Amino acid sequence: MSQGKKYSSRVTKNEGGWSAEILRQASNKKVVVSKRQDNFASEDEAKSWADKELEQFLQQQVERNKRKAEKRVQREEKQNLEEGE
Repeated sequence: MSQGKKYSSRVTKNEGGWSAEILRQASNKKVVVSKRQDNFASEDEAKSWADKELEQFLQQQVERNKRKAEKRVQREEKQNLEEGE
């Protein structure tokens, strides 16, 4: 299995300025925009925003995964106790 980045950022030039997007690789061929911000005055501003938001986005995902893992463990323990009775 290949090891690729699931999340990345992209900066593009529009008519009104620059825009930045946080991208998620949903499948091998499909990419989904998770977050977007438009109308930056410069490419540097857009890139700075994208880098900062990507870092926050990844941190939120880590915290979410931890919460879900804890709930899964509790559910499995409860199920094991019920099967043991």
